[in-house]
Amino acid sequence: MLQISQCNSFSEDLSIVFLFSNKDLKNKISNSLFTREHLKQISNSNEKIDYIKKGEFLAFAIYSEQSEEHLRIAGAVVQQHIGQKLEKIQISGPENAVLKFSEGLILANYQFIKYFSKKDECKNKLSEIILSNAIGDSKVKEVWNTCKVVYWTRDLVNEPVSFLTAVKLAEEITNAGNEAGFSVNVLQKAQIEALKMGGLLGVNRGSIDPPTFTIAEYKHSKAVNEKPIILVGKGVVYDTGGLSLKPTPGSMDCMKCDMAGAAAMAGAIYLSALQKLKIHLVVLIPATDNRPGMDAYTPGDILTMHNGSTVEVLNTDAEGRLILADALTYADRYKPEIVIDAATLTGAALRAIGTHASIMMGNANDSYFNELEEAGNKVYERVVRFPFWDEYLKEMKSSIADLKNIGGPNAGMITAGKFLEQFVKAPYIHIDVAGPTWLDAKDGYRTKGGTGSGVRLLYQFLKNRTN
Repeated sequence: MLQISQCNSFSEDLSIVFLFSNKDLKNKISNSLFTREHLKQISNSNEKIDYIKKGEFLAFAIYSEQSEEHLRIAGAVVQQHIGQKLEKIQISGPENAVLKFSEGLILANYQFIKYFSKKDECKNKLSEIILSNAIGDSKVKEVWNTCKVVYWTRDLVNEPVSFLTAVKLAEEITNAGNEAGFSVNVLQKAQIEALKMGGLLGVNRGSIDPPTFTIAEYKHSKAVNEKPIILVGKGVVYDTGGLSLKPTPGSMDCMKCDMAGAAAMAGAIYLSALQKLKIHLVVLIPATDNRPGMDAYTPGDILTMHNGSTVEVLNTDAEGRLILADALTYADRYKPEIVIDAATLTGAALRAIGTHASIMMGNANDSYFNELEEAGNKVYERVVRFPFWDEYLKEMKSSIADLKNIGGPNAGMITAGKFLEQFVKAPYIHIDVAGPTWLDAKDGYRTKGGTGSGVRLLYQFLKNRTN
């Protein structure tokens, strides 16, 4: 990952990105970098990015008076120019503009090249950015930690199940806890059986690998919340659909990403701990793969859940809600302030709003939804609130059990949320992240494959609550 360093002035020998406003252009850009004719061209231009090249030297001029998201995207654009050409680049300009630009540049420089046989041939050359005006160390550290955790989250989502089993996912979260200072307790299959988590155990019946239930907890000594905030993430490390087998290509072939909700929630506690947020946070990760082998659960099966209720299985590809339900019930023992889950739960969510936002719904106070929306707009991991009316629950009623695991053909993202609501007693928000957590093509600083979406959203939400 890119390193960040600082110096008090910029070097004329090193390529530079200069973030400027029209007001300070002529005073702050050195004529040794830009000719007077070029300065005039930039100052009269409506373009947001311009640059000149002198041999191997590049000088970028970017307007700093843009939105924070445009500055992140500008960072991604510059990365495309220099990622495989330069080892270092310096950045100068207003503090906030430099930080947001740097964030976009670093996130865009991410690569998942672990499995290439010739990594050196495709690895980005860029390894360091130098901030050439004084910025507070804590602010630089926050950008670096944020990008580091997003990288970590992307890696988890991009890893195939041949590496990232449920057991390995728990191990990766444990390692993060050891580094950042949060506790991790991993429940193994025998403990899960003792808890009678019928949803998690039912989905796991087709797998040769055991399930895990990971409990991560971070509590600052001066936490602002008396009751913990609980984050729950869907950890289906690979989803074939089970006996209700998915089609492929275009469906099953990318289902290593079905644990993106778990990765985002694990990333949120990892970043919160690194940043020492004054918060009490618990993350619950039920994890397994979903396969049609062994003693796989079948359409028509009745599962008895952790809370004692029964669920008729009509589609084994609606498995995420089954493992989440057990985790949501487990959350009750903490008497939480609020429970928030994140899951790549439904194709309906993706079809509804695409990859540009996540869907949220629930029964919590409006203030929580407003805070999530504000956080999402700040970091541009936007969330859109959907209705959560009780009429949607009618579709989840079974004629032979308490509930069934699928509803009708319409509003599947909402009926799934209403199903989950039945397993949690605390105020509750469900976030369906099926759209933005996986991309088939790069979009600015959001790289192809796992995007790490959700980490920055939840961190900003939690950070705002500590201010």
